[in-house]
Amino acid sequence: MLSCLISSAFFLFLLFAGVHSENLKCKNSKCDRRADPGFGWRFGAVLILALGVSGWAALAAAATNGAPALKDVFHDDFRIGAALNDALVSGRNGRVVELVRTQFNAITPVNAMKWAVIHPRQGQYEFGPSDRFVAFGEANHMFIVGHTLVWHDQVPEWVFLDEQGLPVDREALLQRLRDHIVSVVGRYRGRVNGWDVVNEALNDDGSLRDTPWRRILGDDYIALAFEFVHQADSEAELYYNDYSLDNPAKRKGAVELIRRLQKRGIPIAAVGSQHHDTLDWPKLGEVESTFSAFAKLDVNVNITELDIDVLPAAKPNHGAEVNLHLEGQPGLNPYTNGLPESVERALAKRYADLFTVFHKHRRHISRVTFWGVTDADSWLNYWPIHGRTSYPLLFDRDGKPKPAFDAVVTTLRSK
Repeated sequence: MLSCLISSAFFLFLLFAGVHSENLKCKNSKCDRRADPGFGWRFGAVLILALGVSGWAALAAAATNGAPALKDVFHDDFRIGAALNDALVSGRNGRVVELVRTQFNAITPVNAMKWAVIHPRQGQYEFGPSDRFVAFGEANHMFIVGHTLVWHDQVPEWVFLDEQGLPVDREALLQRLRDHIVSVVGRYRGRVNGWDVVNEALNDDGSLRDTPWRRILGDDYIALAFEFVHQADSEAELYYNDYSLDNPAKRKGAVELIRRLQKRGIPIAAVGSQHHDTLDWPKLGEVESTFSAFAKLDVNVNITELDIDVLPAAKPNHGAEVNLHLEGQPGLNPYTNGLPESVERALAKRYADLFTVFHKHRRHISRVTFWGVTDADSWLNYWPIHGRTSYPLLFDRDGKPKPAFDAVVTTLRSK
């Protein structure tokens, strides 16, 4: 409503002003001033069309709540990022697009650069979604993260099989991995600022996960992937990304992995700690221990997939195994009509506590990225149970800042 009023008032102003306006036509630095009563009217119409709905939506949003931009609040500490899906990047939700432009200065693709999307068939690449993603980041002067090059999930079967449907040998898979990395990283050389090179390669006990990559290539497949990326773009930052790194056993395994990579001369810029958290996990002391452990290796810890699940636990552990799909049960989706005030307060406090720790360790963090923008586009609405109503982020389903947003901003301003 407010945006319509602003648009109408501005249009009437320009219409009235057009009666008295003068048109300036300049050639070779000389201006021919000729009265043109219709100029202001035409200019107003063109201006309104040029600004478009999204421009007025942004103006209306600013007038409605005056929320500060997270990227500005934490400008001196670390970047604030969001994970974007292709529908958003394509501009199909102008309101959320404006929210991204206003609030964030780093972006990660949810799916656009995963192998199944970008390289679905042998010899065939689908760069449309990833091109749109990178172009969006460049147009809005954002730090662009590529996600992800080597993962055990969302990889087409052909990658690991020969023409007869049997597992390929080491040489063939190594060539496919190299070709994929050279093609994808090479395409965005100098444009993507950092890469999640390997994703979720560790078990919860810190050992290497048993995957086709490891079974065929051996334990050094991780190092080889990092080396291929560094050869394809020596300026891009290199990251290892995983969940539950605040669990001591898994954290120890990740520290050992990074130490081995460093011994091979691989320049690891940061470890990505996903932080798919709950209201009571992980404990803040364990979060601090994670920062301290990697700081000893001179490696940053970026928060890469932050959200906080407020719904009743549907699984026995705190993992983020994407292939986990459970049946819905009574009581596991209790907030279909909105979040109770008590839970809203608990979420706000949890975010404030986490950002207090992040700010304390800001020397060892370069980015905090949320896995989504608003509650409406969170993956927790369909994982691990499809169809639940989740509230894990700082902006509600209408794109409005929640009390958790205010708590995060207030926490920093009190420092």
